[in-house]
Amino acid sequence: MNTRSAVTGAFSYTGKYITRLLLEQGKNVITLTSRKDDLNLFNEEIQAFPFQFSNPAALTESLRGVDTLYNTYWVRFDHKQTTFGSAVENTRILIQAAKAAGVRRFVHVSITNPTLESPLPYFSGKAQLEDDLKASGMSYAILRPTVIFGDEDILINNIAYLLRRFPIFAIPGAGDYQLQPIFVEDMAQLAVEAGSRDENITWDAVGPEIYTFRELVQLTRSAVGSSTKLILLPPGLVLALSRLIGFFVGDVVLTHEEIQGLMANLLISTEAPTGHTSLRDWLQTNAQQVGSQYASELKRHYRP
Repeated sequence: MNTRSAVTGAFSYTGKYITRLLLEQGKNVITLTSRKDDLNLFNEEIQAFPFQFSNPAALTESLRGVDTLYNTYWVRFDHKQTTFGSAVENTRILIQAAKAAGVRRFVHVSITNPTLESPLPYFSGKAQLEDDLKASGMSYAILRPTVIFGDEDILINNIAYLLRRFPIFAIPGAGDYQLQPIFVEDMAQLAVEAGSRDENITWDAVGPEIYTFRELVQLTRSAVGSSTKLILLPPGLVLALSRLIGFFVGDVVLTHEEIQGLMANLLISTEAPTGHTSLRDWLQTNAQQVGSQYASELKRHYRP
């Protein structure tokens, strides 16, 4: 019987917390990663294999003996040769390799409210992969998170960063669209629980609180003690301002697709909350460090 677990991106954000839980449970863990410089993150407790999407046979061999695969691989936006389209194709290769390797259970991180008809490639791509996984014949669990917050979070951290340093903060549109953030440790616990089951499941991974975007910014502003003035601006102007900030911080701060997804209320769920940690409480506890430094997506995922 296979007893090994595999986590894609164990040295990244969500994957790191999933890996920690698995190790605490005494599991033998390997990872598939593109980050060769972080192999000591778990003091060599886990074995790291490179993503080999261009060599499916080698990818399959790296998954031999794996019982459960936890897949967090995805991209936040198109960057050079890394696109939503390539992420979909790479994940399809991963699904096929897992099946060929005899993986029993595939736990896949998706997104809330994915549809094939969505004009947003993030959401339509996730929907395509859900269908591919269901058709694979493997036992599966699909987790659909919204915004995941925690120490290494990018969105909420960078909102706090801007609130600490700028006299005004621009909110796209009316700011009345909603989101339902989940704590990263709650997300990891859901993933590990889903991996221990046999039945096919699809869960929304959402926290206990729903905020409008304006409320979330106000909450963050209060937590960090900022007096920044909040202003409502057309989405296109907010995107232009974010690109200007991005030029100075060397990052993609916000994308057109992210604004559309937020304003379409795609980051909330009609299901009962599956996470229990309050963002309000977490912000109060972590007020000193949240937003103290800028968190760069490009530096995190696209380092040379």
